[in-house]
Amino acid sequence: MEFLKIVKRRSFLNELLYVALNIGMAIAILVIIKVTGSIFPALILVLLSKWRVLAVRTRFWVANIQANLVSIIVDFSYIIILYESSLSSVNTIQNFIFQAILVIVYILWLLFLRPQSKRKYIIAQAGVALFVGITAIYAISFGWIASPVVILCWLVGYATARHVLGSYDEDHMLFLSLTWGLAVAELGWLAYHWTVAYRLPIVTNLLLPQISIVMLCIGFVVYKAYDSFFHHKKIRLGDVILPLLFTISIISVLLLAFNGVSTNI
Repeated sequence: MEFLKIVKRRSFLNELLYVALNIGMAIAILVIIKVTGSIFPALILVLLSKWRVLAVRTRFWVANIQANLVSIIVDFSYIIILYESSLSSVNTIQNFIFQAILVIVYILWLLFLRPQSKRKYIIAQAGVALFVGITAIYAISFGWIASPVVILCWLVGYATARHVLGSYDEDHMLFLSLTWGLAVAELGWLAYHWTVAYRLPIVTNLLLPQISIVMLCIGFVVYKAYDSFFHHKKIRLGDVILPLLFTISIISVLLLAFNGVSTNI
C-alpha cells in the first residue's frame, strides 16, 4: 500500500512538472523574442527541448525526426508568428493581447492535443501543422526566391501526410506522403506568384495568407477521400460530397468575395 502511494505521488509530481515545463517553455519563447528581437534563440530553445529525438542510436535518428516533424513544424510556426506579430510598435496593447492568445493556444497544443494518439486527434494535429506551417512560411518568406518557399511547402505537406497515414495500416505511406508533399509544393509555387493575404483585426502587421485556408480545405477533402477508400476500397460519394461542397464554397468565397479587400504581397 505504501508503495502504491509513492508511485501515485511520483506520478502526480511528474505530471505537474510536465505541465510546468510546457507552460514555462511557451512563455519563455515569448520573453526571448521580446528581449532579443530575434527568432534564433527561441529556435535553439525548441531544438534543445527535442533532445529525446536524438537520444537513441544513430540509425533511429531519421525515423525519430520524421515522427516528430509535425510537432517541430508547429513549434517553429509558433515562434515565427510570435516574432512577426512583435515587429510593429503600433497598437502595442493589441499586439500583447494577440500574443497572449497565441501563448494560450500553444499551451493547449502542448498539453492537450500533441500528446493524444487516437486517430481523430492525429488528424487534428496534422491539420494544425498544415495551417500554421503554411502561414508561417508566407509570413517570413517575403522577398525570398521561390525555391526555399516551395521546398518548405513540400516539407509541410510530406510531414502532415505521413503523420496521418501513420495512423492507418498503409503499405504505400512513403509514396502517398511524397505525392501530397508534391501537391502542396505545387500550390505553394502558385501562391508564391500570386500571394493574397488578409489583415487580422487585432494585429495589423501580421497577414493571414489565403493559401493557408485553401490548403487546409483541400487537405480535409483529400483525407476524407483517402479514409473512404481505405475502409471501402472505393471513394464513396456520400463520404466526400459534404466536405467537397464545403471546400468549393470556402474557396469560391475567398476568390470572389474577399480578394477585393485583401492585400497582395
